[in-house]
Amino acid sequence: MKDVIISITGSQYSDQSEDDAVELVTDGQYCFKDGHGKLTYTESALTGMEGTVTSFLISPGEVVLAREGTLTSRMVFREGLKNTFLYDTPYGSTTMGLDTHKISSSLSEKGGDLEIDYVVDFDHAVVGRNRFKINVRERAGS
Repeated sequence: MKDVIISITGSQYSDQSEDDAVELVTDGQYCFKDGHGKLTYTESALTGMEGTVTSFLISPGEVVLAREGTLTSRMVFREGLKNTFLYDTPYGSTTMGLDTHKISSSLSEKGGDLEIDYVVDFDHAVVGRNRFKINVRERAGS
């Protein structure tokens, strides 16, 4: 694992509204080899998830977002497939649906970009369409 700078832009949008985008820039760790990668960072008070470690496990055709700590969840993104996942919060757990529309990646050993476009539903009602845009770059001196 090497030290990297991670820029994550998360957008939620619908046909009726403009993109609602939030950007996070943070330090993290990254490794990538033979089409498989792992990206991890520690959440801060700014994200409301202080004490949680977030990991993206990247493989061809699939990305798993795992959170452990004060908040626990495991979201599996597979293009064209719908998955359900358990979302734990300090207030309780709930099951949500995840329908991945598109995954695109230019990640390599040196970093790059990952984009995931997906829809989240709660009890079969669409909560929102979302997009992660993640940029990974080596830290100077790494």
